[in-house]
Amino acid sequence: MHSFFLASSFIYNDSQEENKTNPPKKNFTVVIDPGHGGDKPGAYGRKSKEKDIVLEVSKKLKKKLEEELGINVILTRSTDVDVPFRTRSEIANKNHADLFLSIHANSANTTRRKNPHVVGTETLVLGFHRMSEQDVAIRENADMLLEENYEENNADLVGFDPKDPSSYIIFKVMKRQYRDRSIRFASLIQNEYVASNRVNRGVKEQGLAVLARASMPAVLTEIGFISSPTEEDYMLSEEGQNEIVKNLFNAIKKYKATSEK
Repeated sequence: MHSFFLASSFIYNDSQEENKTNPPKKNFTVVIDPGHGGDKPGAYGRKSKEKDIVLEVSKKLKKKLEEELGINVILTRSTDVDVPFRTRSEIANKNHADLFLSIHANSANTTRRKNPHVVGTETLVLGFHRMSEQDVAIRENADMLLEENYEENNADLVGFDPKDPSSYIIFKVMKRQYRDRSIRFASLIQNEYVASNRVNRGVKEQGLAVLARASMPAVLTEIGFISSPTEEDYMLSEEGQNEIVKNLFNAIKKYKATSEK
């Protein structure tokens, strides 16, 4: 089990965001990003695809947040379509979102070996840590290479190769402003998973392109391992999806409550 990532070299001062004119507070907005989609299915299980599971969870979370908290919720996709990395974060930026939550399912399988016994949840924030911990980032960023006009759409990431671990240093200088709040939100998510007796793989920092351009606290949560038959069945079940939705709902509710104090 990995320990939580707690260290932070950046200290964020909430007063830096305050506008002297004190504009009226907008409705709290969450952008939920169901990972992958369309011709980019993400990870495969025995009988499911990542893109389908995370879309179902995202839709249920949106409905629960709107009905029970009355907040504004936007999905980056509501059907089985591909949405470019850049567009996902742009949707959050253009809507002045308070939170950006990207939902994914993990996989421990490699081209050489299947690892059905690996289970657990983890939540990732933008950062750069040990090179040995970039495996998830490389897998999640791989869709970038399949996008049309990849180089043009990612001109601000010039020199970045999603397949090359050494290039992840580019994220060291990107969007540190919301680091502490992202870690706090990620920790709330992991605490909720633990409360449901899920295996805790911790909060980690990764060089994730989908988070790099987000101008608000942003996390990517891995809700379970689709490569594990047990967790795949859990994520496909109504009971499992409802529990995951409850976990994410509670984390958002707690974050919103503390951020408004």
